Amino acid sequence: MLEQKKLDIVRRRLTAEEINALPLFHYTGPVYMIRDLDDWDRALPDLRTSRVLGFDTETRPTFRKGKVNAPSLVQLATGNAVYLVQLSWLSFGPYISDVLADANILKVGVGIRFDMQTLTKLSPFVPAGLVDLGTIAKINKLSSQGLRSLSAAFFGWRISKGSQCSNWSLTDLSQRQIIYAATDAWVGRLIFFKMKDLGFVTIKNASTECHIQAG
Repeated sequence: MLEQKKLDIVRRRLTAEEINALPLFHYTGPVYMIRDLDDWDRALPDLRTSRVLGFDTETRPTFRKGKVNAPSLVQLATGNAVYLVQLSWLSFGPYISDVLADANILKVGVGIRFDMQTLTKLSPFVPAGLVDLGTIAKINKLSSQGLRSLSAAFFGWRISKGSQCSNWSLTDLSQRQIIYAATDAWVGRLIFFKMKDLGFVTIKNASTECHIQAG
């Protein structure tokens, strides 16, 4: 059973003002842009040997009613680096989806099932090994269920959402976009392991089967 003090911390609802007052954090480790199959092949050993991948996608916003754009970027975070797959350079296909369909590798993030569904429309595959951090938070009755609020609740950090509505279909992303995208995948992975440490989620030793449990 979790200590009551820990429960009080993660279940307390932070106001927008409280979150905005927290120190700004972002990912500062290696980031690799994936623009062709050679780039992907260099990233694959790290991705394949990682038991848990932080996952996210970015999509160019649309301001026309009824129009939905396809994802422009896929972000994958390991313990060593973050890989940003630019779909404007490298079309989404089996070389990428094979990792996303591998049940032995957990993909963790917020709203991850919707993101995966949008990718299946680009090239059909069956996603596996998905862990939605928002679902874990909801099952455990946490007040924070989004990436930004979970980061604040667990770590006392504020992550920027300033580039969220920028143009992700650009062939050359800005440094600000790169940092934003890398941070989202990186912090999702950190939140998963924090949830694991606090007992909100467990992983069987013999496999990557994930079990969500109420704290």
